[in-house]
Amino acid sequence: MTVEIDVVDEPARACSAILLSAVMAGGHVVLTGGSTPRRAYEELARAILELGIDISQTEFWFGDERCVPPEDERSNYRLAKESLFDPLAKAGPVRVHRIEGERGHEEGARAYERELGEAGAPPFELVLMGMGPDGHTASLFPGQATLQEESRPVVGVPEAGLEPFVPRVSLTLPALAKTRRMVFLIEGEAKADVVARAFGPDAQPDHDLPASLLPPMVKEIQVLLDPSAAARLPDRS
Repeated sequence: MTVEIDVVDEPARACSAILLSAVMAGGHVVLTGGSTPRRAYEELARAILELGIDISQTEFWFGDERCVPPEDERSNYRLAKESLFDPLAKAGPVRVHRIEGERGHEEGARAYERELGEAGAPPFELVLMGMGPDGHTASLFPGQATLQEESRPVVGVPEAGLEPFVPRVSLTLPALAKTRRMVFLIEGEAKADVVARAFGPDAQPDHDLPASLLPPMVKEIQVLLDPSAAARLPDRS
């Protein structure tokens, strides 16, 4: 297990380059939601189109989804569709596995679990993650029973621990860890404390800090931070 910390002025741009490498390798790529990755997805789409990269062997999945219709502004799928899938569709079909959150957290989880099974429960080429100011990642929130789930790859989350307060569907920790490489994209001073606790030199797995549970489970993790998010880490100069 290795955790590489990279502090850069433009984490989204660095993230887009990593995503581009994963797309060029083909295989299965897991996307995250929230506002932070939008710029990375826009940069990725622009690079794919400008370079004429064949994405026919790449399949996009989601780490989690809010239980809202796909056109809802809170939908993770909508963000990725607007910033990535729609631009790429101009060049040809895009293979996307959407979590149907509008089915509700339990039925949506069962449906996505079936879809993963039908695809052969593939190992992922790359899993892109975010982290909330409470330390949650995907839709796995501090202290919730979902953190203990080991038998299922997908769970329903009836109550979110942070806004927007709608039920969720999320991949579980073991499912997320089934990847060649995991990248966290984190920006903003509001997350500096949890960044230090989850990835700093004294970090320990803590169920009150879900992101901290992944490093022991994943062979390679890269954490992309802007200077504000890295403010509580020891001086690396």
